[in-house]
Amino acid sequence: MLARLFKVLPSAVALMALTSCSDGSPPSAQAIESAQVANAVAQLDALVADVLARSGIPGMAVAVVHRGKTVYAKGFGVRRLGAPDLIDVNTVFQLASLSKSVGATVVATQVGKGIVSWDTPVVKNLPWFALKDPASTAQVTVGDLYAHRSGLPDHAGDDLEDLGYDRRQVLERLRFLPVEPLRTHYAYTNFGLTAAAQSVAVASGIDWESLSDQVLYRPLGMNATSSRYADFMARSDRAYPHIRLNGVFQPGPQRQPDPQSPAGGVSSSVSDMANWMTLVLQDGKYREQQIIPGAALAPAISPQMLTMPPAAEGDSTGYYGYGFNVSVPASGSNIQLSHSGAFIMGASTSFALLPSAGTGIVVLTNALPVGAAETVSATYMDLIKLGHSSRDWFEFFEPKFDEMTAATGKFAGQPLPENPVPPLPPQAYIGTYANDYFGDAEIQQQGGDLILVMGPSKHTKTLQHWSGNVFVFEPGGEMATPGSRSAVTFAIAPGGTAQNLTIEMYEATGFGTLARR
Repeated sequence: MLARLFKVLPSAVALMALTSCSDGSPPSAQAIESAQVANAVAQLDALVADVLARSGIPGMAVAVVHRGKTVYAKGFGVRRLGAPDLIDVNTVFQLASLSKSVGATVVATQVGKGIVSWDTPVVKNLPWFALKDPASTAQVTVGDLYAHRSGLPDHAGDDLEDLGYDRRQVLERLRFLPVEPLRTHYAYTNFGLTAAAQSVAVASGIDWESLSDQVLYRPLGMNATSSRYADFMARSDRAYPHIRLNGVFQPGPQRQPDPQSPAGGVSSSVSDMANWMTLVLQDGKYREQQIIPGAALAPAISPQMLTMPPAAEGDSTGYYGYGFNVSVPASGSNIQLSHSGAFIMGASTSFALLPSAGTGIVVLTNALPVGAAETVSATYMDLIKLGHSSRDWFEFFEPKFDEMTAATGKFAGQPLPENPVPPLPPQAYIGTYANDYFGDAEIQQQGGDLILVMGPSKHTKTLQHWSGNVFVFEPGGEMATPGSRSAVTFAIAPGGTAQNLTIEMYEATGFGTLARR
């Protein structure tokens, strides 16, 4: 139901990069030096205060690096509304999709050691992994999945994760989904990328979470960073998620992203992320130690798949590398790297790097995406390129994010029908329905209500009668914003019992209909 958010959000910072020079040409790389960076940094306190006030989010942390040094790091606001604990530079946030860029550098370490290459077929190390097309299965590489060009549909598998399927179970069920021809179609997939990372971990003889710690976090001194949810929850100085109900932020449920850890499961602080940005900006070197060979990192931060053609002559072109957005100006200079991350359940993050100037910014927040993180990143990039902001970035981003995070479902926001067609007796609907992708869905009676039970976690939703054989429920979780509704429509056989049901929020997968068994 959040397809519109999922499709647009990964490109939010890419769009920022493409448009941030709209008010004149940026200076050359040589011209962007310490004075420009110092001027931009001097404006960050006021910028963040303004964004916090306008957005209403509880808190934010920001860090800036330049030429191998952290030149700014600060926390703002509170870790949890209603509690006094303040955010500081060591507060740990869930990174959401910034995990993809971080994970790409983990893969690059193994590419540098010759354990894998970006062109290694995934099935070489994950022989059980398959796409629907056998030829694509045999050919799809680590790089293909990190560039989101495998042919899998947008956000394939996320719905299964929401129902409690673990990493292996989700990856095994991707084979049922339709695919586009390999390397012809960009579609952002957390679990496609996770399959690639999992194959690298197997080739390395260690689990992904331990591999990340050993080859990246420890060498960079990222002591507050982990790819394990349990480690995040054990941190005393951690940010709490916040959702927005009726325009007001409040603490929300905690997102557990372990199944897609390589794509969305890293937690970190801005202090640690400053070290990581320095590594990327210095071509894999940190404190005179070459953590990643430059040749192994270069493909990740180079254009691999077109995502956003130039809107007009002279505009930048957007690409995806391996885990990075890559914006290429028409001049070919001042290439910008970036990514956004978000959990609907209460996190929004952003980074932007300008390698030619040796500078970058990371912004971490503890609220669902409203454009706050992107506003700070975009404004900083404007300030170092132009000396001023090319536009009011919050005014630009806020309505886009409001639209993307609005309640979904054809009955969302509507009152119950005043004169509904009565339903059939409960026994007409009760039973087990199934398909290959989602597995079983049970309709049970609990008290006077029908309930829908799905997935290994026994994900349970109360069905509210709408009219006739149509019921609705509120999805919750990471797949839908508060206020969303999904219809459940039963098709009735001649004998008077339901022969299948269709769940509106899953129809886009092609597997929204489940047959009685």
